[in-house]
Amino acid sequence: MSDDVTARTTRDTASTASSAGESSPAQATGLRARIEQDVTALRASFDAGTPRPLRARLAQLTALERGIAAERELLLTALAQDLGKPRTEAAITELGVVGQEIREVRRNLASWMRPERLRPGLLLSPASAQLRREPMGTTLIIAPWNYPLNLTLGPLIGAIAGGNTAILKPSEVAPATSAALAHLLRTHLDPDWVRVVEGAVEETTILLEQRFDLIFYTGNGTVGRIVARAAAEHLTPTVLELGGKSPVFVDEGTDLKTAARRIVWGKFTNAGQTCIAPDYLMATPRTIEKLTPHLLRAVRAMYGKDPRRSPDYGRIVAERHVDRVLGLIDDDKAILGGTAGADRAERFIPPTIMTDVAWDDPVMGEEIFGPILPLLAVDGPEEAVARIAAGEKPLTAYVFSPRREVEELFAERTSSGSLALGMTLAHVGSSGIPFGGVGESGMGAYHGRAGFEVFTHAKPVARKPLRPDTLRLVYPPHTGLRKALLGRLFR
Repeated sequence: MSDDVTARTTRDTASTASSAGESSPAQATGLRARIEQDVTALRASFDAGTPRPLRARLAQLTALERGIAAERELLLTALAQDLGKPRTEAAITELGVVGQEIREVRRNLASWMRPERLRPGLLLSPASAQLRREPMGTTLIIAPWNYPLNLTLGPLIGAIAGGNTAILKPSEVAPATSAALAHLLRTHLDPDWVRVVEGAVEETTILLEQRFDLIFYTGNGTVGRIVARAAAEHLTPTVLELGGKSPVFVDEGTDLKTAARRIVWGKFTNAGQTCIAPDYLMATPRTIEKLTPHLLRAVRAMYGKDPRRSPDYGRIVAERHVDRVLGLIDDDKAILGGTAGADRAERFIPPTIMTDVAWDDPVMGEEIFGPILPLLAVDGPEEAVARIAAGEKPLTAYVFSPRREVEELFAERTSSGSLALGMTLAHVGSSGIPFGGVGESGMGAYHGRAGFEVFTHAKPVARKPLRPDTLRLVYPPHTGLRKALLGRLFR
């Protein structure tokens, strides 16, 4: 999803660490002490029962909502500084999505917290049972840089709703937003609930050495494995929101004008730096030929003749990411954009569409995470399904088709974190739809009730009266009539 810096094993982390410099032994000791103090304080708060009452959870959610409103300009400015995010786009995809999530959780939290009645079964009767959602405890949320507000506060909403305390580690790759988030949370939320640790490799390494009750990480698979290994030391459960190459298939007979607009919007929002952006497009050669002019017109309609001057087009987060994305472009195959229009100093890469792309081209070797849309020819939906099944499971898959049987083909024979039919990107903004990956694209899901559930443990509570003692049937010795009855019951 992103390459948020959390360990020295990735290329970006190494460059960040070397540029930042190493801490002195005294500084490192002080840093470790501060982090351990934060973890200890939050665990003591949780053990004291601070975050458990419904009223307390609702109060923190309300405080977060009011804090976002109070710091709106600071947050929007920081997003523009880090990612060149247009105000309207940031208001929708960052502030708006988070605000909707808070309101959805507040409306429903009381009902979600109620114990759920279970059926113990005839063999256990007379008895009763219920399922209770108990908080996990003290949690760690490691956030990425591409949607640094949304993907930090979204998990936090679930943590608060579940009755947990939380340490947040914003991404240092988006430093202005990291600072703005730290200000927001330290100013408006109770430090007995939430604390923030800013920094890079060293801070995250120390955090991962601590014992948490759940770790929620959003980023790429390489660092996801590092997080999972660190969590395994304490048998800590993890939620991993990762990424992958999310495909889009456009079937013959589709309304190509509408499909093109939705694909272009989903692909080039945030300059393509979206974990569920359409990574590549598959269609028959005839459909690609018909679709291409609609794609070109959609780009111009949304971003104008010169996207560099568009107030609605973002920037790449850092120059090294510009270099990586430019290395995936084959100018001989680019029918829009390309390397010539890029500006490394401005961190600008134009919307780029490549045609006649082969499956072994460099652009197909990794998640693009930038404004490049490769078009690949397939024979039809069967080949598209086979291509998806041959790769790692993506975070999402998209299908545009007028035929219900084609939609069902993808639903039944492909595996992905989600499947969106007739749209791109929009489903992730719904608090009523769980969001998460599968396999290489992650584990666990959140948003709305799913966020509450992932930050809680579903604990069965069974109750049986001491009289009559119907369990005596199973007590040894198992002889005579008792043995015969047990044989019949469990035959």
